[in-house]
Amino acid sequence: MAQKRIEYQGQVFTISYEIVESQNKTAPILVILHGWGASKALMKQAFGSLFQEFRHCYIDMPGFGNSPTPPFALNTFDYAEILKIFLKQLTIEPCQCTILGHSFGGKVATLLQPKELILLSSAGIRVPKTLKIRLKIVIAKSLNRLAPKLNGILKRFLRSKDVENMDEIMYQTFKNVVDEDFTSIFASFKNPCYIFWGENDLATPLKSGERIHSLIQDSKLFVLKEDHFFFLKGAKEIEKLYFNAKNK
Repeated sequence: MAQKRIEYQGQVFTISYEIVESQNKTAPILVILHGWGASKALMKQAFGSLFQEFRHCYIDMPGFGNSPTPPFALNTFDYAEILKIFLKQLTIEPCQCTILGHSFGGKVATLLQPKELILLSSAGIRVPKTLKIRLKIVIAKSLNRLAPKLNGILKRFLRSKDVENMDEIMYQTFKNVVDEDFTSIFASFKNPCYIFWGENDLATPLKSGERIHSLIQDSKLFVLKEDHFFFLKGAKEIEKLYFNAKNK
């Protein structure tokens, strides 16, 4: 594991990363980005022994894994800008490499405009909220306006399980990124894109994958078994499908 310090908007960010070399010293680079709440360790667990035609670059995005909480709340566009600065320090040009991103990492990967994009159950397509979630939002807004002290006490109850243990900066970051609409971002991506999805994914349903496939002109969609973390069991199948599609 290594770390680099970069500056963004006048603040210092420390990024934890790992480079896994290929036997081929001139092999192209594969940048691998985790999803929300995950880390480079999870992605390496899935893909560390695969895609050997590439050198791998695993990154803990700010606030995850071994990368400290950012000094201020971010949105997905901030994450992309931070990674551009970071990758430049490693002499990696996104437009010349392949980037793989899972869930939230898929949005960041798309913004980086890589030569080739691999999406695993990417976030970025708005999904209608359940009645329970809509009620929580109404209650939270009402309490914040009418009884801010009580709202603070009930904040843990009102937050989703995804954010229960987050500090305030990461909670604000989560609120910034969770409902971003990337429809136009996906539609503007013009390079080859390989989309993989779990057929039983409830976090980012398969309809989202089909929508992204329809938006990215040069894309292929592959549906695998399992849920949002289908790649943990299906990594070898992803590798096989990717190379078969690429070499056609």
